[in-house]
Amino acid sequence: MIKIIRYISIFFLSCCLLVACHTSTPTQLKRPPLKVQFTSFIGEYPGIIAQEKGFFKAQGVDVELINKRYTQLERANFSAGKYDGITVSLGSFIILSATNPDIQSVMVIDESTGADVVVAQPQIKTVADLKGKKLGTNLGGFSELFVTEMLKSFNFTSDDVKLVKLDALEIPQGLKNNVIQAGHTWQPHLSEAIKLGGHIIFTSKQTPGLILDLIVFRNDIIRDRPEDVRAFVRGWLQGAAYWKANVQEGNEIISKALKIPRNTLSLEGVNLTDLGENQKLFQSSNPNSIYKTAQIYADFFIRSGNVTRIPELKSLFNSSFLNSHS
Repeated sequence: MIKIIRYISIFFLSCCLLVACHTSTPTQLKRPPLKVQFTSFIGEYPGIIAQEKGFFKAQGVDVELINKRYTQLERANFSAGKYDGITVSLGSFIILSATNPDIQSVMVIDESTGADVVVAQPQIKTVADLKGKKLGTNLGGFSELFVTEMLKSFNFTSDDVKLVKLDALEIPQGLKNNVIQAGHTWQPHLSEAIKLGGHIIFTSKQTPGLILDLIVFRNDIIRDRPEDVRAFVRGWLQGAAYWKANVQEGNEIISKALKIPRNTLSLEGVNLTDLGENQKLFQSSNPNSIYKTAQIYADFFIRSGNVTRIPELKSLFNSSFLNSHS
């Protein structure tokens, strides 16, 4: 009898333990971090502040930021699924969408209002002196339209110069080695070009609204992880606001994280777009909307033969993550 009671007791205890296990709070499966790649333009750095200050985590998303220098290679990696999201210029986004239409921009992170420059050798005093000279630009991206607009303002076309395909980081050495006489770049590469004797002959202050940078995610990430994308947007906007309010501390955080000199960091010539500005840019009725600027790029790239067709522009932009910001 005692043996039977013991067995019944053990059975009852086991049942209790099983019930307890099943009624306890289930363990949530941890989602992998959002992997977002960025490059070397200052407007792409608020994410670093959001990461270091814990803004992404506070919003409920884990983020892995990946800093790479060679943009075209990384866009190919993004298309291949290596990253969930990337920072990219509007022009380069339009080019990318021609081969990878399953992507969407969820926010504008900055507008270049002087930070993009054309820097030249000492003997090139103005844009007019570029006739017949070699001009370095990242062909097949926003850089090509930027220098084309510069030439147009002096009644030149790209036929009046020789365009040489170079990334922004290659411009200083290109000038030094006389591979080019002028080229499009930005900080921190600009400081290097100036040290080597270069000087600025044109800036994006002269092309208002043309150069915008975006956050772009793959459509499967937007579909499967909308709350993470929303949290990312919120965290990024927090990072941008914090930097604008605490410039020196922000510069220090970025300098330390990227191991770059603080004196190459300046928000001069770049507007970190806030929520209100984003909402306006994503309104198709706004005369300065992102759709209008995107159309300028699309027309230019089709005309220049960079692409043959581009997806419906409306399908490339998703403003839903800007609507429920709190």
